[in-house]
Amino acid sequence: MSRMKLPELAPEVYQAWIAAEGAIRRGPLDPVILELVKIRASQINGCLYCIDMHTTDARLAGETEKRIFQLDAWRESALYSEAERAALAYAEAVTRLGEHGVSDEIWAEVEKHFDEGARAGLVAITAMINLWNRIAVPLRMRPEPV
Repeated sequence: MSRMKLPELAPEVYQAWIAAEGAIRRGPLDPVILELVKIRASQINGCLYCIDMHTTDARLAGETEKRIFQLDAWRESALYSEAERAALAYAEAVTRLGEHGVSDEIWAEVEKHFDEGARAGLVAITAMINLWNRIAVPLRMRPEPV
């Protein structure tokens, strides 16, 4: 059970986050890439709730189970496009944001594969999923049992 019901305790803030999420989803970033980024960041952050939600959403967006299973080792897998690799490298760099942030090499790959609108979507969704992970993990949110 979750430590608190944030939507009930901070409804205005929570609804603002939901609205931001909706705006990002309506943007030009490919929905499969959007879900891959959410899953990968959630894996890094150890967010079971978000991993469960976004693997389901990815399947609904047409993603295959095999690609979801291999996502944790995407660098070794031949199943991901160059654009997906650029997005995943960016998402990992942001999620593990160290002293130097996102390298010029990673950003150059993002620029190579995404137009400005999709780049903005990638930046936004990576920030947003890290926000959601930082809510769900400390509040110990869990997916509903089947």
